[in-house]
Amino acid sequence: MELKRKVNNLIFATGCLVLLSGLAVFAGVRQADRPVGDIIVTISNEFNNYFISEKEVRALLTRNGQEPLRGAHPADLDLRALEARLRAHSFVKDAQVYRDLAGNLHADVRQNRPIARLTHPDARLDTYLDAEGQQLPLSPLFTARVVPISRLGGQPLQSRFFQDSTGRHYLELLRYIDEHPFWRAQVAELFIAPNGKVSFTQQVGDQRIEFGLPDNISEKFAKLMVFYRQIPPVLGWDTYHRVNVEFKDQIICE
Repeated sequence: MELKRKVNNLIFATGCLVLLSGLAVFAGVRQADRPVGDIIVTISNEFNNYFISEKEVRALLTRNGQEPLRGAHPADLDLRALEARLRAHSFVKDAQVYRDLAGNLHADVRQNRPIARLTHPDARLDTYLDAEGQQLPLSPLFTARVVPISRLGGQPLQSRFFQDSTGRHYLELLRYIDEHPFWRAQVAELFIAPNGKVSFTQQVGDQRIEFGLPDNISEKFAKLMVFYRQIPPVLGWDTYHRVNVEFKDQIICE
């Protein structure tokens, strides 16, 4: 009796598995033949950036309407080519294009994000810099609140500056500022002197911070935090106009 029940249960389970497999195959066949319905665009704004719009994504997918996708047969779709078209946009870090069971075409877009703005005497030539040191254009849709960075007494900075072994240290400094909300809010503008030393102005406080070369980054910011906590509360924010954290175990105030 027990053996018979086990056999019946096995047959029932096998039948259910075959049925589910058949339904899955049937659904897949139906999906494969179903024309494209809606185009559903999802843009990740995890950092409150709005450099690319849903309208622009649709325009990229359809080549400004010249290659309409709605009603297209699935056999005519090249999903990888559509993804590549989206990823070619400067502000698209990643894109996934796929169809659902209802035949709708989904485009999930993850935006690229600038961490600094490379300034130029002619502001129209300004560009953004991302966390990999790549140049991004300015956007008519959105202006990112990132730290402006410029070179004192020399040619404007180019993104390729951040690609070599020396420039990567400056990129690490920019990454550090971007990754720490307090410093991202506090650093107003950053400058690179001809000798390579860094200084910056602040959102709160009139002191110019002399940072030195972009080394021992966390230690220097820790010293600056000591200054914030111990000096201005006692002597006031206007007592010193220059704070130097360049040298090991020293904070020089003038």
